[in-house]
Amino acid sequence: MTKVKLSRIYKRLYAAFGKQHWWPAETKLEVIVGAMLTQNTAWPNVEKAISNLKKANKLSFKKLSKASAGEIAALIKPAGYFNIKAKRLKNILRFIAKSYKGSLPLMQKADCYLLRKELLSVNGVGQETADSILLYAFGKPVFVIDAYTKRIFSRLKMLPQDVSYEDSQKLFMDNLAKDVRLFNEYHALIVKLGKDYCRKNNPHCQECPIRDAH
Repeated sequence: MTKVKLSRIYKRLYAAFGKQHWWPAETKLEVIVGAMLTQNTAWPNVEKAISNLKKANKLSFKKLSKASAGEIAALIKPAGYFNIKAKRLKNILRFIAKSYKGSLPLMQKADCYLLRKELLSVNGVGQETADSILLYAFGKPVFVIDAYTKRIFSRLKMLPQDVSYEDSQKLFMDNLAKDVRLFNEYHALIVKLGKDYCRKNNPHCQECPIRDAH
């Protein structure tokens, strides 16, 4: 029954919103940088920070690795918590340099669950960030969970309100085909629903495209 519900919800969301074209990035590195910067901030702020990096010609592995945390912090200011995020970016760049010789294609070839474990060992990389990198940068079949997912599916009574990241992820991983494109689109549609309808305060339940899908 859960499989049927999840499938029905996906179809309703796709019919309502269409393809989301997410993650908006030109390179794997840009996805990784975006995933680090989007922690605790809205996406438009991340776009401004990434635009600054591009204008400064710093959005390459070599240039970012050579740049100091202070230089990076000044460029990513729009993303907020810029000093912390600059250090975290340096942490993940050092990890890639040390473990994968600075090669993103080499990272791409790594086993999904080994790579996830390694990413989570990097200071400043949590589960949502690691899974975003795995799914959107490297096309690994991992379902990304965020606050929108927990809010929406707890309101649908498909998850408890205080559900853990792991149990939320299990709902999707156990009941959907291990399809990267499906995981990508489903998560993006959940974000769209969470931002525009299933808000934390003052949700637009009457207009919600999945109000009776469960």
